[in-house]
Amino acid sequence: MHEIHRVTVQDNPMEVFIFAPEGQGPFPGIVLAQHIPVGHTGVENDVFTLKTAARYAENGYVVAVPFIFHWWPKESDIQIKRDEFRDDWTAEDLKATFDYLAALENVDSERIGIVGHCWGGRVAWLGACHNSSYKACVMFYGGRIKNRMGPGTPPAIELAGNITCPVAGFFGNEDQNPSPKDVEDLDAVLTAAGVKHVFHCYDGAGHGFQSFANEQRYHPEASEDAWVKVLAFLGETLR
Repeated sequence: MHEIHRVTVQDNPMEVFIFAPEGQGPFPGIVLAQHIPVGHTGVENDVFTLKTAARYAENGYVVAVPFIFHWWPKESDIQIKRDEFRDDWTAEDLKATFDYLAALENVDSERIGIVGHCWGGRVAWLGACHNSSYKACVMFYGGRIKNRMGPGTPPAIELAGNITCPVAGFFGNEDQNPSPKDVEDLDAVLTAAGVKHVFHCYDGAGHGFQSFANEQRYHPEASEDAWVKVLAFLGETLR
């Protein structure tokens, strides 16, 4: 079960979906950045993100999923949202979500991480670059990190030196966005910045290998191995 809360970002209301374990806590928290499924109109229609958030909650985390596409009408074409996406807006969305999650009575504000898949993987990276309060960052096959998104914003890869928490990355070796070369570049900038990180790369897996709702992309063996590893990583960094 989850609850829908709302926060305001630049006078614009944003839905935040909250998933919580049973009990009073305080529990560690996760900001979960969603991907963009085809026909995406909101978190409530994103089965993958909802079930992923629920699984983290079942493992003892309070999870906040912000609807970071609130800047556009839900019925707007997804390509418009892709083309007009702005990192400065997104950084504000993530700050509002973090602050809301940290203020919940059942959350330990000193133990919050950020996780994301696909587009959300890039968003998770961005969040860690803009908020030194995160204690962990996990990105699943986040593409376009080398890209500039929004006027006056640098490519997200150039912000690696701002990251202060450990990073875990999960990638498919058959993926082209990010490609294996992109993954090497991410590894290189994190290493140069002195950011503790661990990357897991899976042969035979492509982009979206955890997307159980997409038969063409889902790679169950890689997905379940990644679940074991990500829960171990979060256990080490947030518990």
